Amino acid sequence: MRLRALLDTDALGLRLLSGADELDRTVRGVMTTDLRDPSRYLSGGELVLTGLAWRRGAEDPEPFVRVLAGAGVAALAVGEAELGDVPEDLVAVCVRHRVPLFSVDERVAFATITEHVVRQVSGERAGDLAAVVDRHRRLMAPGPGGGGPDAVLDLLGTDLDLRAWVLSPTGRRIAGPHTAGRTLSEEACTALATAHLTAVRSGRRGPYRTTVGDAPYALFPVRGGRTAPGGAREARELAGTAAALTEWVLVVAADIADWPEERLDLVHGVGQLIAVERDRRDAARTVRRQLAHEVWELVRSDAAPAEVAARLRVAGPVLLPGRTTAPHWQVVVARIEGSGAPDGRGTGAEQGVEDRGRLARALLEEVLVDPLATGTGPADRIAVAYAGDEAVALVPLVASDAEERDAEPGEGPARGELVAETLLRSVREPLTAGLGEGGRLTLGVSAAVHSAEGLRGALEEARHARRVAAARPGPVSAAGHQELASHVLLLPFVPDDVRRAFTARLLDPLRAYDRRHRADLVETLEAFLDSDGSWTRCAARLHLHVNTLRYRVGRIEQLTGRDLSRLEDKLDFFLALRMS
Repeated sequence: MRLRALLDTDALGLRLLSGADELDRTVRGVMTTDLRDPSRYLSGGELVLTGLAWRRGAEDPEPFVRVLAGAGVAALAVGEAELGDVPEDLVAVCVRHRVPLFSVDERVAFATITEHVVRQVSGERAGDLAAVVDRHRRLMAPGPGGGGPDAVLDLLGTDLDLRAWVLSPTGRRIAGPHTAGRTLSEEACTALATAHLTAVRSGRRGPYRTTVGDAPYALFPVRGGRTAPGGAREARELAGTAAALTEWVLVVAADIADWPEERLDLVHGVGQLIAVERDRRDAARTVRRQLAHEVWELVRSDAAPAEVAARLRVAGPVLLPGRTTAPHWQVVVARIEGSGAPDGRGTGAEQGVEDRGRLARALLEEVLVDPLATGTGPADRIAVAYAGDEAVALVPLVASDAEERDAEPGEGPARGELVAETLLRSVREPLTAGLGEGGRLTLGVSAAVHSAEGLRGALEEARHARRVAAARPGPVSAAGHQELASHVLLLPFVPDDVRRAFTARLLDPLRAYDRRHRADLVETLEAFLDSDGSWTRCAARLHLHVNTLRYRVGRIEQLTGRDLSRLEDKLDFFLALRMS
């Protein structure tokens, strides 16, 4: 199809800003991006859709448009939803590089344009997937009238005799046939996801060819179609292989070496249709991510337990609709580190930290889903937020109906508690391939808690468990709360002279101060640690004003040279008190 036909389609909401003499260019496909440099994903002839998230100043359009012109794209279309009118500097650069430029009315979704182009281009090039393209709106629609990705993949099987699946970046099956003889084993899914991430990291252009056993497969990356609020856009702002760690992959059981270009393009079109479902998934996560963010902000700010409990009462029905009892909760903390992590190229260290946090959140959302669970629904039970380069998950533990009936009012039984090592059993291989040399993912898992009062301690427990995991070798590792009780076994074997020296160095300055001033610094330290570092709970326990407590803690830090906001120093004091 030609650009002129797109401009003449009123439903697409396109307005020509430059390039009136280039409207006979042929459109071969469509791509949505907010990357500063999308060249590796361009093959020529695309209509490029962007929300301008890459533009931070007047100097940014020049390198972006130069890349598009060099790749031979058909045109650039800019959405008006985020910034309103298209900046004049972008118009001038497009004129200079002879790249036709359109604006997209804010009422028109990028998905609408994507679907129109896929339908038209596919219809012009071949007829073997016409049924898929003509029926994709019904098939991808939510609710009883639509079947989502599974319905589209079923048509690939019936119309073209192609078996195809959609996998998550860690190899979890999201859609595709699962009948005997036509399904993928868990081992095959892991191998295919690993092959995909290895190929992306090598810099090759998709689709990727691979074999599992003796069977050939083709791997088509599934990239989002429309910028979803708080979700898909963030994923696509990650660069290169970091972005691949958040992508789905369309797996086709076929050797595509001799496929004509038209057939490859049609399967690419199917991938774009499935990307609509991926964007829906990302958008649906926005509410859960916001809930998690609000809970953790309250916990970090030492809010009253009643206030935290109120937010948990809101989160429970969202994550576990239909449940009548309050769930138990577990906390999982994740960080991305090393040379394989996003570095925020050209945007400074602060942006690099944000990129690592977003990637850690995306991976944590995937890792916490049962690897044997299919579809997108199981991810609805997980709420993950990030702050800086740390991602924190709030995971409700699901009770059976019988257990709910037997539970005490207001308290649900903890069942199916997460085990750190089990989380990584099926995802270690693909994540290792995706992180690459020097990249690391470390996880820490807390014990289950049944109330808001326990969340702060669970957060600290998960953070310390993650530090234990980080001390281990390997690119992907996790540690659980069970491993943090090892001091009970270790302390009796510490030599007496070491015990005395350790405790004297930390506690003798406090004891001497207490004797001279008739103070209670040691008692204050014990209460502070027992309160998980909560100022309000510790002050209430000691019947002190918070300012008095802060003065005492400051005096402890001054006398010992330690910092009670650091987990390592808290742990040293805890051990010293236990050994004294």
